[in-house]
Amino acid sequence: MDFLKAGGHRLEYQIHLPGDRAGAHVASVPTLVFLHEGLGSVALWKQFPRQVAEAANCPALVYSRLGYGKSAKLAAPRAVDYMHREALDVLPEVLGQLGIETPILIGHSDGASIALIHAGAGKRPVRGVVAMAPHVFVEDITVRSIAEAKRTFQNTDLAQRLGRYHDDPDATFRGWNDIWLHPDFRGWNIEGCLADIRCPVLLIQGEEDQYGTVAQVEAIARQVSGPVEILMLPDCAHSPHQSIQKDATVAAIAGFVSNLGKTG
Repeated sequence: MDFLKAGGHRLEYQIHLPGDRAGAHVASVPTLVFLHEGLGSVALWKQFPRQVAEAANCPALVYSRLGYGKSAKLAAPRAVDYMHREALDVLPEVLGQLGIETPILIGHSDGASIALIHAGAGKRPVRGVVAMAPHVFVEDITVRSIAEAKRTFQNTDLAQRLGRYHDDPDATFRGWNDIWLHPDFRGWNIEGCLADIRCPVLLIQGEEDQYGTVAQVEAIARQVSGPVEILMLPDCAHSPHQSIQKDATVAAIAGFVSNLGKTG
């Protein structure tokens, strides 16, 4: 585990190098950059980034955002624009410090939204985006499920289980849950950034996603300017990479990355 400072805070990160890339510097080749969900971290990705890196034959960067994992603890509530801050301020600083010039962004849930905002800004080159269970606007199903997560946190051992992956599980949970349930967040919408996304995009969503409907995927596919692939996975909820569809998810991402190489 290594640390860097970005956005004024200490963040943990890991770099995975596939076997025949051993010794390569991430600046010299396309690099997979994993952006975790609203309760995720480096540790919660488990072996998925390494598996994708091996299958795609690309280096991979995984890092925990502020308030997650072993990164600096969250000291104040998140604001409605917190994903924009991550996408436009912190992520560019992380990429710059590590010399990653050609990122392929792989985001899950909040991380997928951050990837889309970053790609739409056009301030840095993005080779491609993989968005798993993305959100571009707030749906009733999302709010209901997040409210249910709050009840689960209050009435079960969820805090203890999150403590395996986060230094401050209470603050981690509240930082995510409170802002999504705040009345001001109902108007959150990032569709305005989609038309400026010109790189290839792979959209992956479980057909039984409890946090969002296919309307999210359809909105992205309809509005981005670059080529789009859609993978809807049966028997899969909100986390394709932690489901029985994990192998299919790895294969889809590896194929997408391979096609990026063929198109230059």
